[in-house]
Amino acid sequence: MIQEQWQAVTPQYNEYNEILSKIDTIEPKSLLDLQTRLTETVESFVAIASAKLLVINGPDNPLYRNLIAEYLKQQTNSEVLVSETLDSDDLLGRMSVDKSGKATVSEGLLKKANGGYLILSANLLLAKPFFWPKLKAIFNGNTYQPINLTPKNLPNENVEQKSDVKLVVLGDRDQLAELDYFDAELHRGMSLFTELEGELCINKNNATNFIGYLHWISAQNHQPLLDASGVKRLMVAGARYTEDQNYMPLDLIWLRSLLAEAAPFAIDSKLTEASLEQALSKRYSRASYLPERALSDILEGQVIIETRGERIGQVNGLTVIDIPGHPLPYGEPARISCVIHFGDGDISDVERKAELGGNLHAKGMMIMQAFVSSALKLDEPLPYSASVVFEQSYSEVDGDSASLAELVSFVSALSEYPINQQIAVTGAVDQFGRVQAVGGLNEKIEGFYKVCKHNGFTGQQGVILPKSNLHNLALSNEVVDSLKSGEFHIWSVETVDDAIPILLGKPFRGEDEDSVIAKIAQRIENFERHEQPDGIVERIKNWFV
Repeated sequence: MIQEQWQAVTPQYNEYNEILSKIDTIEPKSLLDLQTRLTETVESFVAIASAKLLVINGPDNPLYRNLIAEYLKQQTNSEVLVSETLDSDDLLGRMSVDKSGKATVSEGLLKKANGGYLILSANLLLAKPFFWPKLKAIFNGNTYQPINLTPKNLPNENVEQKSDVKLVVLGDRDQLAELDYFDAELHRGMSLFTELEGELCINKNNATNFIGYLHWISAQNHQPLLDASGVKRLMVAGARYTEDQNYMPLDLIWLRSLLAEAAPFAIDSKLTEASLEQALSKRYSRASYLPERALSDILEGQVIIETRGERIGQVNGLTVIDIPGHPLPYGEPARISCVIHFGDGDISDVERKAELGGNLHAKGMMIMQAFVSSALKLDEPLPYSASVVFEQSYSEVDGDSASLAELVSFVSALSEYPINQQIAVTGAVDQFGRVQAVGGLNEKIEGFYKVCKHNGFTGQQGVILPKSNLHNLALSNEVVDSLKSGEFHIWSVETVDDAIPILLGKPFRGEDEDSVIAKIAQRIENFERHEQPDGIVERIKNWFV
């Protein structure tokens, strides 16, 4: 177990100082300059005459479609059109026929793009799936007729058209999955597939490319350029966005929006660290009503979260709240409790029985139970049953990130060793007691930090998290400052044996008679011998305490 220094839980980008010292000389790089996989596929699509369909997994947005169109124009002299509609007459064209049968034809996009390329949104195809077979037949060489706007009059000449068009479809993974559902041949035959990557694994070899990309976004939108401090601050925000200190977002919309919001705070026509900080602060402020309202419920005592003292069978878990219609997820501590009674060894998952627990949560509970049974080395079922619950939780709970917290509450109730309420815990547990990575760490830590701050710091409060999650952290400046001053702490653990001593003050297992496993074994032995620690009168009194 390690109490981490603040540097270990904060993105450190000083290794790029030399590159940043030459920031003004770095050439702009477009998004597609950073998309080798995509550009190579587009070039193959142009070169292979029989390839008629290119499917691209990426954000379904006109910005990206227009970028792909520009790149296609650079690779070929053919016509490249982008359509934001799937109306039949726009694609197929229109014709008006007079009473004599003479047809006046207005070309559609398919005819205009003859010998070239047409780029469509996957969402348009999903909105009109009945049109896909017709479109598929056309780009496979079949003829079609423009839409007759005067159906009472028929043309006296052949108006059928043929268009040699290559089709590019751009959509996100869910949209492409639906397309694949109603046409299993989407990824077969002479169609090509590629992806527009949303993240860049950053290192000294490609940091210049990422900075050039930021320059390109600023230039495209006539915004001030970032200086070295601004780039560093954006990289920290980017690490939070991707939940990985080693990956930077290439999300054009997110980056463009952030730089636009920082532009009013530019200093000497440069976006600095202070400029980005003000923009991010205002962005959080705009979306802070719900998290602040949730915090007030805790501070007013309507939701019980203790940040001092000790309790048997009660632990502070960490959750992330993601509400539809709200732009930002936020963290909130959750009180997880466990009570023990004589039984057949069953661990009752109250959330599951109340149909408020998802499948992943149920899986985590079963894994936790298997690990405890293995650690106790029992020849027979545990003579105690348990009930584990998320207190004051009224919506569905899913995921296995609370399984370490649930395990701690369970072994505390079994051993009757109290849990330190100054510490919250998150992490998933496998059947061998290893603590595995979970998501939403930044929001979880900040949620518990705010409760501790408003309840008053003791100097001993903090969060236990999986060691494998350290590279996912990009905490707010306020939390980092608190870590520096020693008000708040972060412990990283690799196994259950690392976490238990921090929370219970006792080793999990070993030869020590005070270990948690030894205490549980002692209770089991006492039960089997019918040697209860209290007499019957004392036990009856305890029922009313």
